[in-house]
Amino acid sequence: MGETPGSPTVSMKLQKIAQQAQRYPEMVFNNVFHLIDRDFLLEAYHQTQKSSAPGVDHVTAQQYTERLDENLRELHARLRDGRYEAPPVERVWIEQEGGKQRPRGKPCFEAKSVQRAVVMSLEAIVAHDFHTFSHGFRKGHSPHQALHELREQCRTLHINWIVDADVSGLFDNLDWSHLRAFIQQRVKDGSRLRLIGKWLHAGVLEAGALMHPDKGTPQGGVIAPMLANVFLPHVLDEWCVKDVQPRLKGRCFLTRFADDCIIGCALEADARRVMEVLPKRLARFRLTMHPEKTVLMAFKRPPSRHQSAGGTGTFDFLGFTH
Repeated sequence: MGETPGSPTVSMKLQKIAQQAQRYPEMVFNNVFHLIDRDFLLEAYHQTQKSSAPGVDHVTAQQYTERLDENLRELHARLRDGRYEAPPVERVWIEQEGGKQRPRGKPCFEAKSVQRAVVMSLEAIVAHDFHTFSHGFRKGHSPHQALHELREQCRTLHINWIVDADVSGLFDNLDWSHLRAFIQQRVKDGSRLRLIGKWLHAGVLEAGALMHPDKGTPQGGVIAPMLANVFLPHVLDEWCVKDVQPRLKGRCFLTRFADDCIIGCALEADARRVMEVLPKRLARFRLTMHPEKTVLMAFKRPPSRHQSAGGTGTFDFLGFTH
């Protein structure tokens, strides 16, 4: 059956790639697809959740496991020869409170395993490219860290104004052309890019009808958070550090967890300037801010002469009120 979970062989490969990526931050990786051999696929299989419902092929994780060795050999051959075909994602709707429904993607188990393999290799390359204030979908980062950082930044920087920003429908609206350009800044491996493209173009099967969106990430796919993690740092993080902060008069910070971010400013004028330019920045990449979840507010109750500024003095972030 090959290496056991936590394969030292796979770990050594990933560590080597990560060391190169950290040592040479401008390096573009042109040939890393060969890393995904049978042992790499086995490790990805072990790291893939097996309790989810099957996808359009109706193959459960248990059924796939029964012929695991044969399945992995055959899968590796298809990937190596370029014969791998990405299956569409089945979409169902889940009832919620208040009569609302939310969509749920049901990818095929094999597709999730291959996506996990790609995520593992991409993580090794881009892990050191993130700013410390980016916490979503990253190993070693959690909502608790984001919350702690938020509290400390507000306290030490004497923050009085908050821009509570939420990207509207990021996973459904992520632009493919910009995504490809961002990936190619670090990875120009044609085989890997074609594989990601296959998942993006595979389509969504709903009530027997196959649809082909022209934007967004594979719903429910393991690859989706990684693609968002490649996309948003270029759109928000780098922009905030290189373009926004140097132009503001007072102190400010950004804390982000996936598509939920807080920009804190010491000065009201700076906060209003950020609130004005943020929608324009997102629009450049075909994204919008959520009209109801994005607000500008005074973090502390303002003096009476500034009551017109509004603000409740509190805001919500990751399920907590601050």
